[in-house]
Amino acid sequence: MLVALGAAIGGGIAIGASGNANLLNAADTISPLGVLWVNAIRMTVIPLVVSLLITGVASTADMKAIGRIGGRTLMVFILLLAGTAVVVMPFAPALFALLPQGARPPLPAGAAEAAGQIAAGGEKQTVATWITSLLPPNPLAAAATGAMVPLILFTLLFALAVARSPGPTRATLVSFFQAVGDAMLLLVRWVVMAAPIGVFALVLPLAAHAGGSLAGAIGFYIFAYSVASLVITALLYPVVAIAGRIPMRRFARAALPAQLIAFSSSSSIASLPALVESAERGLGLPNKVVGFVLPIAVSMFKIAAPVSWTVGALFVGWFYGVPLHLRELATVAFAAVFMAFATPGIPRGAFIMLTPLFLAIGLPAEGIGILIAVDALPDVFATVLNVTGDLAATALVARAEGDA
Repeated sequence: MLVALGAAIGGGIAIGASGNANLLNAADTISPLGVLWVNAIRMTVIPLVVSLLITGVASTADMKAIGRIGGRTLMVFILLLAGTAVVVMPFAPALFALLPQGARPPLPAGAAEAAGQIAAGGEKQTVATWITSLLPPNPLAAAATGAMVPLILFTLLFALAVARSPGPTRATLVSFFQAVGDAMLLLVRWVVMAAPIGVFALVLPLAAHAGGSLAGAIGFYIFAYSVASLVITALLYPVVAIAGRIPMRRFARAALPAQLIAFSSSSSIASLPALVESAERGLGLPNKVVGFVLPIAVSMFKIAAPVSWTVGALFVGWFYGVPLHLRELATVAFAAVFMAFATPGIPRGAFIMLTPLFLAIGLPAEGIGILIAVDALPDVFATVLNVTGDLAATALVARAEGDA
């Protein structure tokens, strides 16, 4: 994807510099391939979100049967995600305020008008109308229109009902949605394999019309995403020191091996053996907590989601000239807290989950292609954040259990 991105930016800049109308038209003719790729991602999202949320929540509910640890683990996950979202919401817009509006590259023909219509076409909502819209009168209609927050709430309620159903009913439903999720993940992997083609087709026309300013804008996005990830990572140390009663220096020494593996591999799961070693020997956490929390954390706890989603939404909004206000940022934060558990464990899975959210807050879904293409560079910092969050969550759960 990085090769495709570089080729698209370089080729697009060369085409734009040439001023050749035929080459510009040729670049525009391949843009439908990029749109098809984005549509292929979008078509998998609703069944993927529903199936992963149902199986994840039902499994989490089952954990309560083995004691207090399940509920406390889930509570720690939610509190850390909510705290991250609260910090990122003011920090990320302040970072993007450094970008002058004049630095935004021009959009391709027709895109500026479409973005303007999106920005002007949103309905003004009051607090009362927003609250009443949270539960959908028709869940199928919410799925069809991409109303993700109401759909998520319905799915969560349905998943809780599944978890409290009789054993045979619960097993049948969980098995069904597990099968749906597995099939969707396989389909998503096929779509991701086509990412270089989709990225090239999306970025080449943009670069041809935008010129060299596109590279500068993407560079700022990578910088903002990486800095935000590092800031949240740094804040986890005092959180563990205050709430977990573990000195920051001790936590830093214990976290370093897993962080190095995360940085080099961009994989939280690959860091799991080092995390277990660090938690048990470096921090002295009990085996029953480590063996329970860490496998769940590396699989479903993505503390970087509020960072990547907020920064990604702000960048695409800035790039396409669609302003994001407090309501839109709050929607992103809410979705990041609850949908982070449903993020598929595949490359760029977080941005695949972000696609329908863009539509809900009025952003062009085509912006996802740019975010996915450049994610490899800042993703190493996001993975370090996720791994640090996994270890921090384990320490906090152990403290809540009275074992730290």
